[in-house]
Amino acid sequence: MENMFRLMGSEDFSDRRRCIWVNGPVIVGAGPSGLATAACLREEGVPFVVLERADCIASLWQKRTYDRIKLHLPKKVCQLPKMPFPEHYPEYPTKRQFIEYLESYANKFDITPQFNECVQSARYDETSGLWRIKTTSSSSSGSEMEYICRWLVVATGENAEKVIPEIDGLTTEFNGEVVHSCEYKSGEKYRGKSVLVVGCGNSGMEVSLDLANHNANASMVVRSSVHVLPREILGKSSFEISVMLMKWFPLWLVDKILLILAWLILGNLTKYGLKRPKMGPMELKIVSGKTPVLDIGAMDKIKSGEVEIVPGIRRFSRSQVELVDGQRLDLDAVVLATGYRSNVPSWLQENDLFSKNGFPKSPFPNAWKGKSGLYAAGFTRKGLAGASADAVNIAKDIGNVWREETKRQKMRTRVGHRRCISVA
Repeated sequence: MENMFRLMGSEDFSDRRRCIWVNGPVIVGAGPSGLATAACLREEGVPFVVLERADCIASLWQKRTYDRIKLHLPKKVCQLPKMPFPEHYPEYPTKRQFIEYLESYANKFDITPQFNECVQSARYDETSGLWRIKTTSSSSSGSEMEYICRWLVVATGENAEKVIPEIDGLTTEFNGEVVHSCEYKSGEKYRGKSVLVVGCGNSGMEVSLDLANHNANASMVVRSSVHVLPREILGKSSFEISVMLMKWFPLWLVDKILLILAWLILGNLTKYGLKRPKMGPMELKIVSGKTPVLDIGAMDKIKSGEVEIVPGIRRFSRSQVELVDGQRLDLDAVVLATGYRSNVPSWLQENDLFSKNGFPKSPFPNAWKGKSGLYAAGFTRKGLAGASADAVNIAKDIGNVWREETKRQKMRTRVGHRRCISVA
C-alpha cells in the first residue's frame, strides 16, 4: 500500500472515484488465455481483475467465427488447466460446445470479468513500482477508469484485430459484398453466387469448403506455398503423431515422415495449384509460427473442381477481379480470409517483452514473463496448449511472491501485537 500512497501523491487525482487499486494482477482479455490465467490464480489464492472490451467472454469465438468451425486439434490438447472437456464431447468439439465449455470454466472458478472495458493505455510507473491501466467504457456511458496494480497480464491474444489487405480497387471500385472471415457465418446466403476467398490458411480452406457445400461458385486465391496435412492419419490426429515423432526423431526426419504420409493420403497437390514450401511443416511452424492447414474436406472440393484455385490478384473492378495471370472472374462477393494480428503495440507502453509486431521477443517457452511484473499469456503460436502452459507459469510465479509477502505480513502483525501487549 505504500506504493499506492506514493503514486497518489505524485499526481493530482481530482476524481479518485475513477481510480481503482487492484490487490493483485490485472488480466487484460477474457478469452481462453485470460480465463486460464484467472483460474490458475484462483487456485493459488491470488485475487485478480479481468478486463474485457467486449460484452462476453471469448468474444472471438462467440462473435467472430463462422458457424461450422470446430477445434482443429483433439480436445485433450485443447482443454484449459484444471478442467477437462466433458467426456461426452466429440474428439473435435463444435463452436457451441467450446463456448459452453468456456462458460462453465468461468463459472467453476468464479471468474467475472469487467466487461465493456477497453484498455487505452498501460504503462509502468517507475516511481511507485506499479502499473497504471487506463480504460474507457464501450457502453453508452463512455466513462473512463484507471486501474493500478503491481502485476499486469497481457492476454489479448494473437488474433485481436482483423487484417484487411490493401488491394487495388477493392474498396473504391468493386460493388459486390466484401467481408472478413470474422464476419462470415454461413454459405447459405451465397448459394448460387460467385465468391472469391482471399487466403488459403485454415480459415480460407474452411470457408471455401462451406461455400461449396452450399452450392456457391467458390474460388480461392493462393499466392504462396502452403503445407496441407490430413487432420487425421490412420485414425490418429496429425498433431499427436508429430508430437510423438518429435520425441524420438530429429525435426527434419519428422517433417519427411509427415510429408510422405500426407502424399499417400492427399496425393500430389501441385497439379491443383498448391505448392509446398521448401521448409517442412513442423520446422516452418517453429521458425515462423505459420501453422500447416489441416484438411477436413476442402481438398476433395478442390480436386472435384467445386473450389477453384486461382493465383494472386492484380486489381478489382466493378463486378470483376483481374488476376496476375490476366484471367478475369465475375464476382458477387469477396471473403477476406487474411488473418489477424496482435493489438498490443496500440496500448501497451513497453519495449522489453513485446516487439513491434505485438508478440514477445523471446521464443517459447520463455515468452511468458517480462520485467516489472509484466506477463504475456497466449502468445506462443502454439494454440490452447501454449496458452495453458503460460497460465500455469504465470500463476505460480505470482503465487510464490504473493504467499511469501502474505507470510511476512502476518509475521509483522504478530510481532506488533506482542509488542503492544508487552508495553501494556
